[in-house]
Amino acid sequence: MAATRIDCDIHPAVGGTRTTLLPYLSDHWKEQVVSRAIDGLDLTSYPPSMPLSGRADWRPANGAKPGSDLAMVQKGAFDQLGASHAILNVLYGAQAVFDAYMAADFCKAINDWIAAEWLSRDERLRASIVVPMQAPDLAIDEIERRAGDNRFVSILVLAQGETLLGRRHFWPVYRLAEKYKLPLAIHAGTQYRQAPSSAGWPSHRYEYYFVEAQAFQAQILSLIYEGVFGKFPDLKVVLMESGVSWLPSFMWRANKTWRGVRVEVPWVEREPASIIRDNFRVTMQPFDAPDNARSVEEIIDQIGSEKMFLFASDYPHWQFDGDDPIPPNLPKSLIAKMCVDNPLKTFPRLSLAN
Repeated sequence: MAATRIDCDIHPAVGGTRTTLLPYLSDHWKEQVVSRAIDGLDLTSYPPSMPLSGRADWRPANGAKPGSDLAMVQKGAFDQLGASHAILNVLYGAQAVFDAYMAADFCKAINDWIAAEWLSRDERLRASIVVPMQAPDLAIDEIERRAGDNRFVSILVLAQGETLLGRRHFWPVYRLAEKYKLPLAIHAGTQYRQAPSSAGWPSHRYEYYFVEAQAFQAQILSLIYEGVFGKFPDLKVVLMESGVSWLPSFMWRANKTWRGVRVEVPWVEREPASIIRDNFRVTMQPFDAPDNARSVEEIIDQIGSEKMFLFASDYPHWQFDGDDPIPPNLPKSLIAKMCVDNPLKTFPRLSLAN
């Protein structure tokens, strides 16, 4: 089936640990889930009842979580929004629990559930491998376990974790990512190990969501300045639900600062903006730009690379109204690239899966 519009970020919802994941857990964690009544491990980044977590017309009538019904997701992502293929990114508490062994088993269960009950039922679907970054060695085990299935096309991590992603103890994960041609997909969300804001704890959900751009900026700088791309030059990093319009000023500031203090990081031999253009990609929902053609053109021009942009609806998250997830006033040449060419180059395994 030829790809005509690849949606790089949609979110199937885990109905519940006991109702959805129990058959896929190991015997030990099955017993623990039942005896301890473990359920409802939704990330506080995306509480199901919050409007952002599900547009009104994408919420099941029976009150189930938005994104939990395969048929409804198929209708929304493919029939309504026009995707030919879509990448599933599961956001659930497995990425946040403190117990690394529990996290690893829950991540395994999520990946097995997605493979069995979503990917096997629709050949248009692909998925990211959910991994327990709390314990990089266990994350490596899960990547190795799933790497043979080309329907898994990337590795999913949260934007805010225990430590910045450039730190060396994560490098074995990136070695595997490069080996298996699996981009690192960094999605908005937090493990709540530290304050979501660089200046402390916010009072309101609105504040948290707005300052999430700081987390993405910190991760970009960490990956560049710690030397990740010097060691793994072919690694691609996808920023998911990060927003876009903050990139030009950030890239300019990163270059300016690098010129002044590059003696501290001699292994960074190129301007950060150049590395960002080569190694980072960004999904186009939310686009968060002024709704006029001149502003949009200026943002795209200042970023300086049409290959960075990936089509995404962020279904069922409420980022736009209507049936067209493509932000208005984008150049036609960019739309053609971000819908097919850029995703195929960013996620090489898309073309390998049957």
